[in-house]
Amino acid sequence: MAKDKRKSAERKEALMRIIVLIASGIILALFGYLVILLAVINWFITLISGKRNKDIAEFCEYWNTEKYKFTRYLTSVSNTKPFPFTAMERISKFI
Repeated sequence: MAKDKRKSAERKEALMRIIVLIASGIILALFGYLVILLAVINWFITLISGKRNKDIAEFCEYWNTEKYKFTRYLTSVSNTKPFPFTAMERISKFI
């Protein structure tokens, strides 16, 4: 009986991954283009001013973290869902 419940839960989680793939995938793909644009802008800022823009770098870190969570979730390494199913977070801090 417990084995059947576990299989059912795994099936539901596998179906949820399809929903997450579609919803988060679209959001993260669009967000990815913005991050590429911001990375180029930050590169020019660095060339001109001699230092990175902290705010742009921190904003880009949100995408890096969510992309990492997305990949881990879709490959069944983790059951932690990415944005928009959980709150956005950062793994690392700006140095």
